[in-house]
Amino acid sequence: MINSPTHQFSNSLTILFEDNHLIAAIKHSGQTVQPEPGKPESLEEEVKKYIKKKYNKPGEVFLGVIHRLDMPVSGIVLFAKTSKALIRMNEMFQKREVKKIYHALVEHHPPKEKDTITHWLKRDDKKNFTKAFVTETNHSEKAQLIYEVIEKKKNKTLLKIELLTGRKHQIRAQLSAIGSPIVGDIKYGASKQNADQSILLCAVELSFEHPVKKEMIYLKYDFRL
Repeated sequence: MINSPTHQFSNSLTILFEDNHLIAAIKHSGQTVQPEPGKPESLEEEVKKYIKKKYNKPGEVFLGVIHRLDMPVSGIVLFAKTSKALIRMNEMFQKREVKKIYHALVEHHPPKEKDTITHWLKRDDKKNFTKAFVTETNHSEKAQLIYEVIEKKKNKTLLKIELLTGRKHQIRAQLSAIGSPIVGDIKYGASKQNADQSILLCAVELSFEHPVKKEMIYLKYDFRL
């Protein structure tokens, strides 16, 4: 099992893991994973600059985007440095062979201390919104996650969340559906917005078999919500 230490490249970029095939970096709330018009520099652009400078690479740097986090969400993002690693990691994510753990600070206390919750999610792309239903509906996708209470704080609760499926806005929509919206997530029912427009959801762990070396990789981001 490999768990590489965090190191800082610049004031904004933190590299959590790197080898010849993969690189994992920390995305900050308010940052996009990939470039978007009118948005600040993306994590992808930052990592490309890091690789270009560290290895003195001429021309364009290859960097494959394997998965994404919503703009207001923070945490671990994994990229591929080779096309071979990108293809294999994409397959592993599709087959749900990658374990993804999040921490979320939510409003109110969820119904149970630990539970597996299932919803059917329906996207509204025009509004960039996902609606969670308790029964299957037309054009919906099944979504599952496991949550566990870590700590209760007055009317807020810190949760550990394991994603069993990977749907857009899944955690946000499902937690809202059980009456515990994520702190700051006014889109999904939070009582107020955070001053920096963040939501208190962070991707803190990622574990998987290395696509080339076949060793277990365990990545952890020690971030306290």
